[in-house]
Amino acid sequence: MRVLVLGAGAVGAWYGARLIESGAEVDFLVRPARAANLARNGLRIKTSTEVRRFDVNTHECLPADYSTDLVILACKSYHLDSALDAIVPAMANGACLLPLLNGLRHMDVLDRQFGADNVLGGVCHISVTLEADGSIRQIGNTERLGFGARPDQFETPHAIAEGLLGMRGEIIQSPDIVAAMWNKFTMLSALAGITCLMRASIGEIVAVAEGADLARWMYLECAEVARRSGFAPSEEEVGQALRMLTAEHSPLKASMLRDVERGHRTEVEHVLGDMLARAHTLGVDAPLLAAACAQVRVHEARLSG
Repeated sequence: MRVLVLGAGAVGAWYGARLIESGAEVDFLVRPARAANLARNGLRIKTSTEVRRFDVNTHECLPADYSTDLVILACKSYHLDSALDAIVPAMANGACLLPLLNGLRHMDVLDRQFGADNVLGGVCHISVTLEADGSIRQIGNTERLGFGARPDQFETPHAIAEGLLGMRGEIIQSPDIVAAMWNKFTMLSALAGITCLMRASIGEIVAVAEGADLARWMYLECAEVARRSGFAPSEEEVGQALRMLTAEHSPLKASMLRDVERGHRTEVEHVLGDMLARAHTLGVDAPLLAAACAQVRVHEARLSG
């Protein structure tokens, strides 16, 4: 299988490396500075038990005749417009697209640009971060990727499904990928919301009075949006989410908070802003979500000012 990964940040680099391990032919479409770093240092991924290094092929732009089986879209949401332009040659030559962005808002954009039949559903559950030296470090042990055809689409091409299922980690070809995407969107919105609002990890939040209750209430606001949208989380999913959001001594924090702490741009509008807009549309009272969204919007305003 030939794969083009747009973006060699944390998520794109991680799954690109896993595909290389499995025998796929992988190219990365990256910006000049990242291309130079990869040429100099290789692609390095770090777990709690090992460090792996890979020599990789990079492109800074694609030739018009570029052909590949699968494009994995792993950019930040605020780079989506430029990403769409960059992958046009690959999509024009028959590739399928697997987006691994946070949230849901990008799906309508991709469908309009490339046609719904060419855009798979995708969701990943992994905590990874791009280090200052360009390496990718995994935080914790969760490594789960789900993919699949969405309603009214053709099945995922066999070669692509087989190639993805051949990767290390927990890989799931989901029969209901949209519900899986909603489940992550709900959990991620709650995690980003509570950790950004409190500017703290889950363990630090639940260690103080009312902290665990606030985390629960934040999740329940987001879960009500999902329910009224037709994607209510199951009892098991609710239980898993609440255990994660109230775990004592947990170092877990959203990547959005790590971006705030580093003084970087965030995906606030694509995640918290979108969830809050859906809450307003559906008549869901979501004061904690609104407060969290406002908190991160203040951060964004300071950056732009």
